[in-house]
Amino acid sequence: AETVLLRRLHVLVFIEHGTRRLHLAGVTAHPTGAWAVQQARNLAMDLGDRLGTLRFLIHDRDPVFTTAFGEVFRAEGQIIITTLPRTPRMNAYAERFVRTARTECTDRMLIIGERHLHAVLSEYMAHYNTGRSHQGHGMGLRAPGDDPDVVSLPVRADRIQLRPRLAGLINEYQQAA
Repeated sequence: AETVLLRRLHVLVFIEHGTRRLHLAGVTAHPTGAWAVQQARNLAMDLGDRLGTLRFLIHDRDPVFTTAFGEVFRAEGQIIITTLPRTPRMNAYAERFVRTARTECTDRMLIIGERHLHAVLSEYMAHYNTGRSHQGHGMGLRAPGDDPDVVSLPVRADRIQLRPRLAGLINEYQQAA
């Protein structure tokens, strides 16, 4: 992401392919292998036992994905898959999220710095995980955090509540209590 001060910021995001659930690992102006390893460890702690249920880690050939980065996931029994050069379809879900985040969020805002971008992406990912419908295979127009037992029925317009996200850049609609 580019800032108003013409600095480039790098974002590390993990996405679970089966559920499309996103995890924002970090934002930095200077990504290093040590930084990526620390973000991987933080994710492993956040996910806890759930990390063991995931089978693969797919990443591109960026030099920040060092052997130590892979070892964090190999220790949990995951298989590391490195994408081939110039093959964005090998990691299509991540590529799609990057495009979606840019068109729906960061291209419409002036980003000031690392903390600002982290706050904006955290809010956007909360919307992505709980309020944004997904058309993917098996998603059934549900967000990753939706309760699968809840069936949305048509409701009267006066029973719908607006919830603005990112200062009104994105709006979510839900049934009023």
